[in-house]
Amino acid sequence: MDEVRIETTVDEHGEVHVTKLPFPAGEPVEVIVVPKPARQRGSGFPLRGVPIAYDRPTDPVAEEDWDALR
Repeated sequence: MDEVRIETTVDEHGEVHVTKLPFPAGEPVEVIVVPKPARQRGSGFPLRGVPIAYDRPTDPVAEEDWDALR
């Protein structure tokens, strides 16, 4: 059978409870617990999924508005 991935959080007692596994009783399994990478926890891209709105996107920009030209 293929691997089963279950996302859960560690409780206040430092325990993780996994239920309703698709294996028969008595089946030997291997359990590996790894922390979720930071980019998937949301800390790496805080604006991902946030709607973008442009105010007058087609208006021309004057040269004095460009900091790189100064």
